[in-house]
Amino acid sequence: MSTGHKKLETNISLMAVFIIIAISLGGLVEIVPLIFIDQVRQPAPGVVPYPALQLAGRDVFVREGCYNCHSQMIRPFRSETERYGPYSVAGESVYDRPFQWGSKRTGPDLARVGGRYSDEWHYIHLNNPRDVVPESNMPAYGWLSDKMVDGQLVQKKMRSLKALGDPYSEEDIAAAPSAVEGKNEMDAVVAYLQGLGLTRSGR
Repeated sequence: MSTGHKKLETNISLMAVFIIIAISLGGLVEIVPLIFIDQVRQPAPGVVPYPALQLAGRDVFVREGCYNCHSQMIRPFRSETERYGPYSVAGESVYDRPFQWGSKRTGPDLARVGGRYSDEWHYIHLNNPRDVVPESNMPAYGWLSDKMVDGQLVQKKMRSLKALGDPYSEEDIAAAPSAVEGKNEMDAVVAYLQGLGLTRSGR
């Protein structure tokens, strides 16, 4: 064993520095090319920013940690595409901050759930999942019906997203409060789920 290698292995501080450098270089090699690839920065055909009610529903979805059990990433394997539909592409998630990709599935992947079930099914499922899926271990979210969507907050979020590059028009932003008026968080989550994947599902 060379003297330099032995010194590296026996000096924990030096080893830590080299580990950090190696991880940093590996991260740069994976991340930097993505910045210059159009397919990860340009929306897929038919993908548009979330309408006001769906945007509010997505925020509730993220806030409640639904992504801990439900991914939104169908991998390019036959077992996945036969069950869930066409595999996911980066251009579908350009307006997602944060994106919902991942492989953790306590529950099914939701990337193509839009239109698969009726609104009524989703309301029943969110109120008490075991009413439609007896073996489900998903918690109930009936209380979402008690909290109304804040139209002014949705409007502020849309304005912030426009500043980040989402192509919301001033008309879209101005109409946000009226678009969610009288809607509760349950309505918003159902609207969000019903919009997922419709641009690539063939439905």
